[in-house]
Amino acid sequence: MTRLSRDIAGPCLAPGGSVVAVGAFDGLHRGHQALLAQVRERAQALGLRPVVVSFEPLPRAFFSTEPVPRLSSVREKLLGFDAAGMGQALILRFNRELTSMPAEDFVRRVLVERLRTREVWVGGDFRFGHKRGGDVALLESMGKQLGFSACVMPPVLLDGARVSATRVRMLLAAGEFAGAAPLLGRPFVIEGKVEYGNQLGRQLGFPTANIHLRDRVPPVRGIFAVRVGLGEGECAWPGVASLGIRPTVNQVPQPLLEVHLFDFEGDLYGQRMAVEFVAKLRDEQKFDGLDALTEQMHRDARMAREVLGMNPRLAEA
Repeated sequence: MTRLSRDIAGPCLAPGGSVVAVGAFDGLHRGHQALLAQVRERAQALGLRPVVVSFEPLPRAFFSTEPVPRLSSVREKLLGFDAAGMGQALILRFNRELTSMPAEDFVRRVLVERLRTREVWVGGDFRFGHKRGGDVALLESMGKQLGFSACVMPPVLLDGARVSATRVRMLLAAGEFAGAAPLLGRPFVIEGKVEYGNQLGRQLGFPTANIHLRDRVPPVRGIFAVRVGLGEGECAWPGVASLGIRPTVNQVPQPLLEVHLFDFEGDLYGQRMAVEFVAKLRDEQKFDGLDALTEQMHRDARMAREVLGMNPRLAEA
């Protein structure tokens, strides 16, 4: 089980020494997975603790004046660290205090004092510290003085191009889920706890399970054919989903994921649900009243059933 800490200050988290990976790790794609696997293997070989250092909010979101889509929630990221065998996660609060810290102080306070680092692994374009003043060269120089090695993880390539979170986000935004899955090493999934809505879907004949994304900005918007996993189960239950702001009825300020599970009966409130996005059916749009919206929902259901290999005629039942 991965232990979680949030603060720079505090006792040493790895008194016996550690091998450390540093990065944002949004989405935990195959490049991230390769980096964490290398850290785990090196830690095992050296008898040290495998540690990952990351940041929340994501640095690019902190500096952006516009909402920035992210591939994974904090919870999903932590579960990924645990699955990768990280013994310790230090998720630093990315705030003004951290951004004003000189890179040299970050090395001394975080890598040396807090983690007793023996090896630190980063990507070749890694930058850190005040005004991004720290880089691999600084890590190598300070490592020689302070007793650790700085190691650069080679990029993971797929179809001749580097696997990156930016590339994954672009594919997902275009509805290219089959293209994004090999980069992620898995299908794209959004998970969360089912919460109460306004019951409008039930009134229209399409009861939905709702996941409120709150401040998380998803990389996709629209209407989708999906497969759903309930609890700890795999994503196997077919459905149709809407992810957006509900422009036809009581527009919501933050994105809402609404999922209609085909041929399902039962109470999902309070349960965790994972939604695998299979295909984009259309963009979200505003309709001229509930009748027009309901007609389109029937068309969406037929199309989703067809995409998922079901009998589309059942959507009329």
